[in-house]
Amino acid sequence: MHKGIIYALLAAALFGASTPFAKLLVDQTAPVMVAGLLYLGSGVGLLAWYVIRTMATQGQTKRTDGLTGHDLPWLAGAILFGGVAGPVLLLVGLLHTPASSASLLLNMEGVLTALLAWFVFRENFDRRIFLGMLFIVAAGILLSGQQGRASGTIWGSLAIIAACLCWAIDNNLTRKVSGSDAVQVAGIKGLVAGLVNLLIALAMGYSLPEGRTILSAGIVGFCGYGLSLVMFVLALRHLGSARTGAYFSAAPFVGAIMSLLILGEIPGPVFWISAGLMGIGIWLHVAERHAHEHTHLPMPHKHSHLHVHDSHHQHAHDFPWDGEEPHNHAHQQETLVHTHAHFPDIHHRHVHQRH
Repeated sequence: MHKGIIYALLAAALFGASTPFAKLLVDQTAPVMVAGLLYLGSGVGLLAWYVIRTMATQGQTKRTDGLTGHDLPWLAGAILFGGVAGPVLLLVGLLHTPASSASLLLNMEGVLTALLAWFVFRENFDRRIFLGMLFIVAAGILLSGQQGRASGTIWGSLAIIAACLCWAIDNNLTRKVSGSDAVQVAGIKGLVAGLVNLLIALAMGYSLPEGRTILSAGIVGFCGYGLSLVMFVLALRHLGSARTGAYFSAAPFVGAIMSLLILGEIPGPVFWISAGLMGIGIWLHVAERHAHEHTHLPMPHKHSHLHVHDSHHQHAHDFPWDGEEPHNHAHQQETLVHTHAHFPDIHHRHVHQRH
């Protein structure tokens, strides 16, 4: 299985597994406060990991995949939409929309992510990928709506859809920096989103919970949000936005399984029907084979990531190299024309002719 798919499914598994634990935390304090603590746990934990890793590798080969000035506008946009506007709009929507309807509407994130990736950022897709997305979306809608239908005001629904649009923009903008250090990217995003949600909670009059709850939320946030986001960024690097979003849609099923094991909840027939639809959709994506002659043009900027000297990395080194692979250094993509199966990863963001 392609490692990008593994990263995406790991991201979904980590996030989905955190759901029942987050539910337990919500029973103890306000949802917006829980969101702030979860994101802070993610950001603080990842940045601590980043600092420890930097200290532990001092004197060794220097990593060159840190964020650069070229990355900052994309990251700032992702944080603005995903870490600030998205949570605020969701809270506004939840004030006027029943939980069941809100859960149903939140499935719009995957749809909007794919639509933006395909039609705005020009990410490639074909009928097979589109059909797989339909199966995955249908599974999410069916699973979210199993507890019944309820209607809220139109403004609440529009606010939640707007929040999903913000997160879809966030996903596509994050793809632009997915070649950078995933721990650094995810840590900054988590820290900013956590501070924003925490400030919102305090402004709404909520107080911090007891220390044990804060610690529990931090641990859940680091695993279910932080590590998950690292995997998500790595998946974006290898798969692009639309396919990563599709695989990440498996998260509710992991949450349902964990709820069965931890909370004693038993999935009904709707869950198994949804799981079947999800399985078909994922199979259509996993079995995808996209191959054609394509041209790699030189990138406007050097980029850094772990790589081996495969057909896409035939470059010279301007430093002594001991032959060890994979290795990490800033390198320039050269012009190359060849044919092979590929995903829309950081080296395959070429334009396709539509017929």
